Amino acid sequence: MTVEPKLDIAAISERLPHRYPFLLVDRVLEINVPESLVALKNVTINEPFFTGHFPGLPVMPGVLIIEALAQAGGILVFEGAGDEKHGSILYLAGVENARFKSPVRPGDQLMLHVKLAASRRGFWRFDCRAEVDGRVAAVAEITMVAGKRN
Repeated sequence: MTVEPKLDIAAISERLPHRYPFLLVDRVLEINVPESLVALKNVTINEPFFTGHFPGLPVMPGVLIIEALAQAGGILVFEGAGDEKHGSILYLAGVENARFKSPVRPGDQLMLHVKLAASRRGFWRFDCRAEVDGRVAAVAEITMVAGKRN
């Protein structure tokens, strides 16, 4: 079964300031603005971090899984922001209750699930879950704040 992306890499690049090698979302599969989003990160052996993490046993660093989840949350905020989105950028403000349940390896498709838990003007908190083949790889509560681009 082929799922048509809601946002492809070109559309994601219009919404996030990140670029290679730090753009960690390849596709957005589902968007329910402003409540939730499901995105995809294809993990390949060509990722630059695999050179040193770890030679002979490549594992995606947990901090990059958290970053991928935060980027997915940023896309959800962007989609719900309307005209307010221009001229601002989101910053990672907090990570709580992060747990890493299973390793993410080259060849995996990392599914990024973000659900808006709370929001106030310029502040968003998400319940996040990363999965590979239906098994939980990581969970975290991520907080983001809006700032200005210079």
